[in-house]
Amino acid sequence: MNKPYTFREGSHARRRRRPIGLSWDESEPDTALRKTGIDLIGDVPWGTHICMFYETKQDLLDTNVDYFRAGLESNEYGLWAISDPISLEEATEALRRGIPDCDRHLACGNIELAAGYDWYLPGGQFELGKIIQGWHRKHYGALAAGHEGLRICGNALWQQTELWKDFCDYERVLDDSIDGHRMLILCTYSLGTSRARDILDVARAHQCTIARRNGEWEFLKVPALDRMRNELRVLNEDLDVLPHAFPGHEILTPREKVILAQIVRGASNKETARTLKISPRTVEFHRANIMRKLDVKNTIELVRLVLGEPANG
Repeated sequence: MNKPYTFREGSHARRRRRPIGLSWDESEPDTALRKTGIDLIGDVPWGTHICMFYETKQDLLDTNVDYFRAGLESNEYGLWAISDPISLEEATEALRRGIPDCDRHLACGNIELAAGYDWYLPGGQFELGKIIQGWHRKHYGALAAGHEGLRICGNALWQQTELWKDFCDYERVLDDSIDGHRMLILCTYSLGTSRARDILDVARAHQCTIARRNGEWEFLKVPALDRMRNELRVLNEDLDVLPHAFPGHEILTPREKVILAQIVRGASNKETARTLKISPRTVEFHRANIMRKLDVKNTIELVRLVLGEPANG
């Protein structure tokens, strides 16, 4: 089996190779949304990389129970890499309290609990490439066993250590590596031990950053994020392209409206991807979702709907 990435020790450099062949047709985007179990986020596409800052141990436990319960209900394989402030025993008991038939799922291998230190630092050594390759081995094993995909959660045991820079590099490479794969990843960080610059570092390496404080959810807004700033710039430049109101405009997300503005301008998927600094597959996903929401069959119908042109025009 080909490795999706190779790494040179010490330099954190990477060379991207051809992705491993998947078991579904990559010529069409996989537009199925997955339930996260997290009310603030809702449903997301495969390949989503989420960061959560938590305030209390109970916040961490409750979030993971909801997250993995949603995965089990959707026939996903779950892998939880556990570290302080919770133990394997506490995690198992929390799952048993919150997930019906939890022991059967554990016995059947539908969900796996692993010691985070053994997973991330085997033998006390951090090897970025081996960790990511390990996630991908689990991913393909889950697909081979008949699961819909792989759902992962790992807690940041490296905060306030000399490994912080290495793990920030790991998060960025991991974010790239799951694009186009049936994987969801939730990375959890202690809010109490995070400095302001740590939050910025982490947020840049994830697609979505949220916080849970005493059971209450909130998005962490990081204005310095390049992707967010770039999308806002493009949206502001294209406001004159989209009418203020067209049928179905209220059900589109801000990201979908950015993509739609590019479609109306006549940009291809690749051109849109370059403009927004996202992958073409992400553009394909949002384009398909927009057409589904607005109930149109092709781009011509979509543009006519948005611009208010008659169907025979």
